[in-house]
Amino acid sequence: MPGRYFDDWTVGDTIAHDIRRTVTETDNLMMSALTHNPQPLHLDAEAARASEFGQILVNGTFTFALMVGVSVGDTTLGTLVANLGYDKVVMPAPVFIGDTLRAETAVAELRASGSRPDAGIVTFEHRMFNQRDQLVCRCLRMALVRRRPA
Repeated sequence: MPGRYFDDWTVGDTIAHDIRRTVTETDNLMMSALTHNPQPLHLDAEAARASEFGQILVNGTFTFALMVGVSVGDTTLGTLVANLGYDKVVMPAPVFIGDTLRAETAVAELRASGSRPDAGIVTFEHRMFNQRDQLVCRCLRMALVRRRPA
């Protein structure tokens, strides 16, 4: 099992996730269609070309979901009880079709669960960068994670 138990984490632990992903037009189209997002900047090449960006912008929810998804194998796979929430989601730079994205995660906070002695809350800071090392997405994720069995 690749995920870590609550007891295995220390504030400041940082992981550079091995999975990298080049974003395709299909990724962007599918995410926009699945979420019923008709934003022309994501779907209409002519509208996107006329924008300040000059090209199609990748749907931000795809970038966010990819960032969190890439982190799971190294953080909570097999140890997660539940995701409790996401906070401070920011997208300081755009993502374009053809960008190759990579992610890293740091542990920002640890606290014991008040209601579940078999678990604790890990606050992860996830960060995603493009091939130019520009930060394209960041968030905090609060996860209820199992403690190591006795």
